[in-house]
Amino acid sequence: MSTHVDELKKDPDTGAPKRPARPKKSNGQWKVDGTEPLNQNEIDKAADNGLNVRARIEEVYSKQGFSSITGDDLHARFRWWGLYTQRKPGIDGGRTAKLEPHELEDEYFMLRVRIDGGKLTTEQLRTIADISNDFARGSADLTDRQNIQLHWIEIENVPEIWQRLEAVGLQTTEACGDVPRVILGSPVAGIAADELIDPTPAIEEISRRYIGDTSLSNLPRKYKTAITGHPSQDVVHEINDCSFVAVDHPEHGIGYDLWVGGALSVVPRFGERLGTWVAPDQVVETWLGVTQIFRDYGFRRLRNKARLKFLLAEWGPLKFREVLETEYLGYRLADGPAPTKPIVAGDHVGVHKQVDGRYYIGVTPVVGRVSGTLLGQIADLAEKFGSTRLRTTPHQKLLLLDIEESDVDDVVAGLDALGLSSRKDLFRRSTMACTGIEYCKLAIVETKQTAADTIDKLEERLAGIDLPHPISLHLNGCPNSCARIQTADIGLKGQIVTTDDGEQVPGFQVHVGGGLASKDRDEAGLGRTVRGLKVTADNLGDYVETLVRRFLDGRSEAETFSEWAHRVDDEELV
Repeated sequence: MSTHVDELKKDPDTGAPKRPARPKKSNGQWKVDGTEPLNQNEIDKAADNGLNVRARIEEVYSKQGFSSITGDDLHARFRWWGLYTQRKPGIDGGRTAKLEPHELEDEYFMLRVRIDGGKLTTEQLRTIADISNDFARGSADLTDRQNIQLHWIEIENVPEIWQRLEAVGLQTTEACGDVPRVILGSPVAGIAADELIDPTPAIEEISRRYIGDTSLSNLPRKYKTAITGHPSQDVVHEINDCSFVAVDHPEHGIGYDLWVGGALSVVPRFGERLGTWVAPDQVVETWLGVTQIFRDYGFRRLRNKARLKFLLAEWGPLKFREVLETEYLGYRLADGPAPTKPIVAGDHVGVHKQVDGRYYIGVTPVVGRVSGTLLGQIADLAEKFGSTRLRTTPHQKLLLLDIEESDVDDVVAGLDALGLSSRKDLFRRSTMACTGIEYCKLAIVETKQTAADTIDKLEERLAGIDLPHPISLHLNGCPNSCARIQTADIGLKGQIVTTDDGEQVPGFQVHVGGGLASKDRDEAGLGRTVRGLKVTADNLGDYVETLVRRFLDGRSEAETFSEWAHRVDDEELV
């Protein structure tokens, strides 16, 4: 009778028995491993589609109140309708990681209004303004994904809020959750004089056909899309799961270059080109194919490895393209060139001529913080001068469209009176901040007010300084990089830091030299972490001022901040 050892394979070098390799753990890929849920999130999604919770909100929870909401709906499925519980006031950042989620959350919600392509009418903006004032204590934030977020929402008011939004063509459907999130689109789609192609038809068709489609409402994690036809490449395409960037093919003409697998968070990774040219009439089905690949092959076992970027890292762009073409499209996409380097800034701040001879004006609310009252005033101002169209941007900016040339100066003055600058301000234009500890359960530090205070200090102290290009400053309240800290000239990751006196205070870890492809950069690159450097929130303005002055004194001719920051020793950056 043979023993188990006899049955083992022998090592060819030593003759010793070899143990069989341990079976590889399942990644939870539906097409490979089957659809059995492998963690609590997957169990919740398999038990009931997140889209189904709307009926319970309308029929049960809004009538019986917060205490009636079940835990699986509250902490999982509510996100499918743009709802997150917000942070309970008074809990300091040092306790964020020590408390359970239910201990951090309040009985109020953040509500995210989905705005695909950033397209708004003044009627829609006024509706959001009224909802803000009636139900959200006047709160409102422009996000870096072209949405508008409201706070202090009570579950009892959600059905009426939905009715008001949907009456003017807005929705919160799949604004959060493991679904296709809002589609970033060029804020100047269809109006820019230098636009290569208008992506609006593709954005609208994807939204109409697939947002709320139950076949795509259980993805491994969130899924972000960006489409632009503008040469500024104004949708941060390198850090989206699926992006289409306009390109002029020497044989086929204007179409799109396809990028896949970008995302930041704690494991940042830029998307990669698949080397294809996508015709305008192929965009929607190509997007669907990429999305279905994520659904079918995305990793579901570990939630922190469930973004599309991890699948792309394992497969590589060649295999990804092959699977897309053979299993999902049924045809081969044409090979295509890479898009050219942007030649203009992609935030669209300032006064710009439209293709029809009128003008659009891009303004900068301080780090996206607005209010219901301000949104109503913006709608009033636009309509006073005959405009009914606006756009939000992926940079927490707002554009007013269709302004007659004779009215430009008056509109600019009116915007200034509202505290909305259309000038290329020293730091206001290039600073972004996430929600921060004010409302976010994940945050460790305050961001919005800290950023506003820092901007005031810098623009006072550096007044008259001629920067060779805008220096971007991004503040994030936790490691998750909602404010894209790794792609900023100066990126700040919130954490509790210890002062020289041993006191624990809010502060930031510093990243420098990051950025996406722009007219000032040849290509995207991640910032470097300044080893050992922690800056307190109170000293942030002092630190940035010192760093900017060192850059101006030490840069070589034509050297950008990013190039300088990657060249110099750490001692120059502390």
